[in-house]
Amino acid sequence: MATKAPGPVATRVDELRRLLDDANYRYYVLDDPQLTDADYDKLLRELEALEQDHPELADASSPTARVGNAPSGKFAEVKHAVPMLSLANAFEDGEVEEFVARIVKETGDADPAFSVEPKLDGLAISLRYEHGVFVRGATRGDGATGEDVTANLRTVRSVPLKLRGKAPPVLEVRGEVFMPKAAFEKYNAWALEHGEKTLANPRNGAAGSLRQLDPRITAQRPLAFYAYALGEVDGATLPPAHSQTLAWLRELGLPVSAEVDTARGAAGLLAYYRRIGDKRNALPYDIDGVVYKLDRYDQQRAMGFVSRAPRWAIAHKYPAQEQATTVESIEVNVGRTGAVTPWVLMAPVQVGGVTVTRATLHNADQIARLDVRVGDTVIIRRAGDVIPEVVRVIEDKRPVDAKGHPKHAAYELPTACPVCGSAVEREEGEVVARCTGGLFCPAQRVQALFHFASRRAMDIDGLGERFITALVEFDMVRTVADLYTLDVDAFVQMKQQADALADAVPETVKAGKVATKWAENLVAAIDASRTTTLERVLFALGIRDVGESTARTLARHFGALDPLMAADEETLRQVPDIGPVVAARIAHFFAQPHNREVIAALQKNGVHWPEGAPQRSADGPLAGKTVVLTGGLEAMSRDEAGAKLEALGAKVSGSVSKKTSFVVAGEAAGSKLAKAQELGVDVWDEARLLAYLADPK
Repeated sequence: MATKAPGPVATRVDELRRLLDDANYRYYVLDDPQLTDADYDKLLRELEALEQDHPELADASSPTARVGNAPSGKFAEVKHAVPMLSLANAFEDGEVEEFVARIVKETGDADPAFSVEPKLDGLAISLRYEHGVFVRGATRGDGATGEDVTANLRTVRSVPLKLRGKAPPVLEVRGEVFMPKAAFEKYNAWALEHGEKTLANPRNGAAGSLRQLDPRITAQRPLAFYAYALGEVDGATLPPAHSQTLAWLRELGLPVSAEVDTARGAAGLLAYYRRIGDKRNALPYDIDGVVYKLDRYDQQRAMGFVSRAPRWAIAHKYPAQEQATTVESIEVNVGRTGAVTPWVLMAPVQVGGVTVTRATLHNADQIARLDVRVGDTVIIRRAGDVIPEVVRVIEDKRPVDAKGHPKHAAYELPTACPVCGSAVEREEGEVVARCTGGLFCPAQRVQALFHFASRRAMDIDGLGERFITALVEFDMVRTVADLYTLDVDAFVQMKQQADALADAVPETVKAGKVATKWAENLVAAIDASRTTTLERVLFALGIRDVGESTARTLARHFGALDPLMAADEETLRQVPDIGPVVAARIAHFFAQPHNREVIAALQKNGVHWPEGAPQRSADGPLAGKTVVLTGGLEAMSRDEAGAKLEALGAKVSGSVSKKTSFVVAGEAAGSKLAKAQELGVDVWDEARLLAYLADPK
């Protein structure tokens, strides 16, 4: 039985909840954040620790209640007390003018006022608050019945779990859950990097995320919410106009789009439509039109409804950002990390005011899902500056032969890299297929060189991406080993070629004066990097999933490069914290002849490191302990923290299990933290880690 928390603890918990709720209000409603992300996360971690130590202080509306609970297995039905209706659409200015003329005629108001707002491209939802506390959330469904997605909506940080000020006994708020553009792009970049499935577009991302049966997955998706209407309300006297209601919702702590405004008459509506249209691509979220609502509620009641739509509101749509075209060929692009991305070459088509001839297919899973083939008629979507993508295939228009069979076979990714000829492989459970060329593949050359020269790898000071790109473009460097053949003349020649190409030759050079000090410094930095350590070399080689910590573990375990290069997967799996996937990647890397050739060339060009006997054990206060690091740390990198823990005898692991001694959870800790909490593993925050490192016991 839990004991009652002392007064100071309860007071601090209340204070932390107030500070975090206020931070969310300022960020999502006022657009005036007062806390940095780091400060917010620090307060949140403190609150989590206090609530964990004092479970009697648990509160369903606490800011910590957003991590997501276990999967429910299904969604319950929710009957809407007030139906969630759809809107009629207008596509031409004349339709808007007719809409206003009808309102003028039936209300007798010659200059009616309207509340106007962007039409968000997300998922309509309803939030029910009782005495200011969020109790239930549901999707629109068929308008009369939706699905209960309360657990998922609790994970959306812009959805307040508790309203501000004096809220009525019942307040049902309608609005849109959406995925901001920047968050969508960031999530997909993360997904590609980690071999996860990418989201097709922000709208599908929002809808799919909110309908996950596991709220913990929803919690990892970057969703947001804007309120735009009311449903059932009990115990409140509403303002006389919709625009005033939106202002009231803001006061209660509910986010409302900053683009909400008022306008009068058809001319005012069309001016708003064009103003939002001009800034459409710059908005942080996707929209497909604007919405006009008669502002006064008494006039809304007078206009009434027709079928399932109000007669006092209309959605004015923008020209489609989706168009149909035909596929002429399917190609692949090899990215700088080896990712093989398919794309289509199409008959030119205007999409969103821009002529496009190429569209991405993202990955093999997307191709399989869409079944895109040469000759197909496809729907292309483009939003703002986002690369056009194939949304769907119109199968009825697929070319067929005399027997009615498709003329073209289903597309399959190439098995060999079109750039270097190396094998293209897709590991089990991964979305992205990759070229295995590594150090050898020209498509990956710039990224490989940039990583190799970085501070935490070979630390070649001054050799940035601009110089590396020029060296590759002028074919002066093909592998990382070639860096050690460069001299001052080579760098000067590189810069002269780059300046000439950019038509930016300095006047001093034209006058015959060539500065070389910068080139001399670069050559000196390259020379200095010839003497290094085995762990730096292993990290610099860019072996997939071999970070600084794993490189350090390998260097300590094998002591020298030759036994590591000779190790098979079984031998590598015996190394602490090397699982079967990483073992396979290391063995595969060293099995490639071109990678061995690069390593031999590095040694031939004078790169060397001390070698010694394997070090497979450690003594210290953490001997026998297994530690997992997750999330970002402020005082040091995770690799630096891991090194300090290893120096105290700990084994630093990449996965959480019942054998884990404790987990260090930093900023934005995700599934590993959830796993630790599920298994009852001790969780340390950064403050506790730093305190321990300062005084190990």
